[in-house]
Amino acid sequence: MSTTSYAVADTATMLRRNLRHSLRYPSLAAGAIGMPIIMLLLFGVLFGDTFSAGINGGGFDYLDFLTPGLLLMSIASGTMSPAIGAAMDMTEGIVARFRTMAIYRPSVLTGHVLGNVILTIVSLALVVGFAVLIGFRPNASIVDWLLAAGLLILVTIALTWFAIALGLISKTAEGASNIVLPISFVLPFLSNTFLPLEAMPSGIRWFAEYQPFTPIIDSLRHLLLGTPMESGSGWLAIAWCIAITVVGYFWAQKSYNKGTAA
Repeated sequence: MSTTSYAVADTATMLRRNLRHSLRYPSLAAGAIGMPIIMLLLFGVLFGDTFSAGINGGGFDYLDFLTPGLLLMSIASGTMSPAIGAAMDMTEGIVARFRTMAIYRPSVLTGHVLGNVILTIVSLALVVGFAVLIGFRPNASIVDWLLAAGLLILVTIALTWFAIALGLISKTAEGASNIVLPISFVLPFLSNTFLPLEAMPSGIRWFAEYQPFTPIIDSLRHLLLGTPMESGSGWLAIAWCIAITVVGYFWAQKSYNKGTAA
């Protein structure tokens, strides 16, 4: 077998390992799916009419406004699983065993990433299906859906690499679950997921405007609903994804190659 064949085979093995671990701990995946669905019911259904009437004088469907942001929240909520998995690998001795075996070293982390991407795609499909069931009505073309799907996958890869890097520097799995909270909780809420920027207090608005989630959500709304967006927001969203991926990838590789949790 060639070096490439070994790399692919070892990565596939690590992917199967991580998918089996996910089946063993279904509560993490259920939490990633459950949070956006609860938010859809709470804000989109229960308070949707109130938000629609109170923001910008009404005149828009709040559920349509909300759903693209909750798709990103679903991705962010799913970062806890790979962070915990990476932390467990580093602290429970399995990495030391892998080092004694003739395996393609990057396959261990790549398996975490691919496994989380697959699970996230499933969760996104479920969230979209539930949103449509309760009234979400996108008007996107097939091309727009493909572009939106590509952006969501790119975001998933970026946040997963960054979450794995955070998990690798955690001393415990519990610490890993806490260290990703800014990704899974703070950034989604302090973005334009629930409110347009112009409806926010000035300080929060400044933070929301310049953090990475906002241009990504703007791009998703534009693709799925045809809403206007700021010039360059699409390229800014892609740039954020690439930057987060590069930082997360090299940080994760460096931490993994050191072989110890910081």
